[in-house]
Amino acid sequence: MFAHIIDVIDTFLWGWPLIILLFGTHIFMTIRTGFVQKNIFKAIKLSVTKDKDASGDVSQFGALTTALSSTIGTGNIIGVGTAIALGGPGAVLWMWLTGIFGIATKYSETLIAVKYRVKSEDGSMIGGAMYALERGLKMKWLGIVFAFLAAICAFGIGCTVQANAVTANITQNINVSPWIIAVILTILVGLVIIGGIKIITRVSEILVPFMAAFYFLGCLVILIMNWDVLGLAIVTIVKAAFSPQAMGGGFIGSTVMMACRYGFARGLFSNESGMGSAPLVAAAAQTRNPKRQALVSMTGTFWDTVIICLMTGLVLVSCILKHPEIDGLSGNGAELTSLAFGRIPYIGIPILIIGLVTFAFSTILGWYYYGERCAIYLFGERAKWVYKILWVIGVFVGSLVELNLVWNLADLLNGLMAIPNIIAVLLLSNVIAKETKKYKGIHLEDTDLTEIPTIYNAKSGVLAAKTKVK
Repeated sequence: MFAHIIDVIDTFLWGWPLIILLFGTHIFMTIRTGFVQKNIFKAIKLSVTKDKDASGDVSQFGALTTALSSTIGTGNIIGVGTAIALGGPGAVLWMWLTGIFGIATKYSETLIAVKYRVKSEDGSMIGGAMYALERGLKMKWLGIVFAFLAAICAFGIGCTVQANAVTANITQNINVSPWIIAVILTILVGLVIIGGIKIITRVSEILVPFMAAFYFLGCLVILIMNWDVLGLAIVTIVKAAFSPQAMGGGFIGSTVMMACRYGFARGLFSNESGMGSAPLVAAAAQTRNPKRQALVSMTGTFWDTVIICLMTGLVLVSCILKHPEIDGLSGNGAELTSLAFGRIPYIGIPILIIGLVTFAFSTILGWYYYGERCAIYLFGERAKWVYKILWVIGVFVGSLVELNLVWNLADLLNGLMAIPNIIAVLLLSNVIAKETKKYKGIHLEDTDLTEIPTIYNAKSGVLAAKTKVK
């Protein structure tokens, strides 16, 4: 009964309530930032440019790849398949639009995370929605709510279910004991997270570009194989988003409402714009002012949804059109994706397996850092090692146990943690607009002289005396 209740609430929350809240915020912040999406190519250039003489713990690119390690995950593969299976091909267009407009929200939440960040007792940078709520809006209680939800949610969506996905994919295709996989995965994760954020970012800087390029090439091969129906696939996606009667091939009828709902929901879930997760690591970046890192971070949504999710959508829709025997609305996104990649002789399934495993492993690393930052906010620096131990245990247990209930519970908490983060973004929208106008042209190279306070009592969350932000 408990599992059923969680499932009902989760389905409701990830329906129209969050769609309206998140997508509405995307559009509003697009307007407030003066359509910041127009700076995407400048932002991409900044993401691979080292910001010398800037304060922070990791490079801007390192912060970006660490954030991408959690956002580019199974949602980009299975999530897109699920959206098409349940909402039809039109869901791809609506999913793509969440990426376009979500860029502004990712920019906004990162800007305030960097602006209101602080130094922890060990001198490292720490920030996120909880500090924006506490320092920018004097709403520490809501910051505690966000940190609690994120710290708990991380164990589900970022740890146990990802470990389970790794084990399930390997055992289904290779005759290896789940216990062996669990031990190896646990050791690998433990070795990385013991090193802290600098080791996590180094691994992410290597793993994320590799896995994204590897998966992208796999999609490109399928699209070349389906070249004769690629144009029809694009037309079908656009028409189906507004007129379900236009669908054909292996598609069974769907409604525009269903296409909107599942496209929006899966897109929002995939790129995490508005969730408040990516800013937790962006706050540790070496950057001279908030706008620079905000521009870099917003490229994560561009790569995640605008590029990778779109590629996956085109692959699936073109495969269904070319092979109508694939039931596009069977409701099983994982099976649909496997059938599509299975069309590549010999290497199709290995590409899918390697993509899923590397995506899941990187997600475990990215979400660990998110959860750790929130645990430190709640309980102080001493919570760091306790959280590491619990995380490693979670990886081992998650590798061996079915976690349907845990997935739904984590999905629910993930949606709930977006609410206080969106409150921070909306109530600080004037600050975001002001900061956006402040750093233009050559001023983007200016150093922000705002004093960054140091936590002297992390357990109570009390800041040093000088906490005024310019």
